[in-house]
Amino acid sequence: MFVDRIKVFAQAGSGGRGSVSFRREKFVPKGGPDGGDGGRGGDVILRADRHVDNLSNLFYEPIIKAKNGGHGMGKKMAGRAGADKIVKVPVGTIVFPADQQSASEPIVDLTRDGQEFLLCHGGQGGKGNVHFKSSRNRAPREYTEGEEGEQGHFLLELRTIADAGLVGYPNAGKSTLLRRISAARPRVAAYPFTTLHPVIGVVELPEYRRVTIADIPGLIEGAHKGVGLGHEFLRHITRCRIFLFVVDAAGSEGRNPVEDIQNLRREVDLYDARLSERPWFIVANKMDLPPAEANVKALRKKFPKIDVVPISAAKGEGIEELKKKLMEWLGRG
Repeated sequence: MFVDRIKVFAQAGSGGRGSVSFRREKFVPKGGPDGGDGGRGGDVILRADRHVDNLSNLFYEPIIKAKNGGHGMGKKMAGRAGADKIVKVPVGTIVFPADQQSASEPIVDLTRDGQEFLLCHGGQGGKGNVHFKSSRNRAPREYTEGEEGEQGHFLLELRTIADAGLVGYPNAGKSTLLRRISAARPRVAAYPFTTLHPVIGVVELPEYRRVTIADIPGLIEGAHKGVGLGHEFLRHITRCRIFLFVVDAAGSEGRNPVEDIQNLRREVDLYDARLSERPWFIVANKMDLPPAEANVKALRKKFPKIDVVPISAAKGEGIEELKKKLMEWLGRG
């Protein structure tokens, strides 16, 4: 199961109450108050972990609670502090207040491995009666309850972080390309919407360089309005430095590659106009099929300022040239 957006309820632990106690030992008359303080409640902490790739763990545990603090005891002994609740989330997770996420700024954006954020603070422990003694009140029975821990509803949203994003129609060959240039193994099949969630691959380049590439589920016309599967994952391209528009240069699905690029560019622009300003390039796939050469010429004529790299992901042709171009493109971005 792949989950990239989920609403959760988080509650930090409450502090323990203070103790009312008096020292009673042999040969110690009038020992006085010795009630200890309550322990603090545990915090709820989010931790970005590169080994976690989605939010499915929270699908089964949407209620996140930290432990309460222990109550104070005699002999001025404080209660045990409540254990913190640490929740591992993928790198790239954004947290919004759940009741107003559409209009509000995010609470935090976890973009680095190991980055932590205190989501809900645990309550302070109450004070024992030892704090209330005075010259006029030598046997106080006062104490305070522990503070309640913070709580709230939050929306967690994953936005994949990658250097480049593969954008294209279903069956354009994005998954086959990712399998060819990286160690990632996305599912490949001869039917639309085989890719149901973003897949990240790491591409090894010369000079010990590495780049990450995200295979985004196929987009179709109207994706920005919620049509098809891709609309759920358009948010993932917002993290990419550059976009690689992968097209079926042979038109084997009955579409025109030039129109495909125009439609895909339109969908991205309608989703977020700022994304249109990012560097983008064309990867013309399926060059092993006869009509592809003529269509590549049409692409270069229509988009003269955009690099077009012809490849055949199935045959492995043009892959090395594409890797060289990746170094060049990311050097610009």
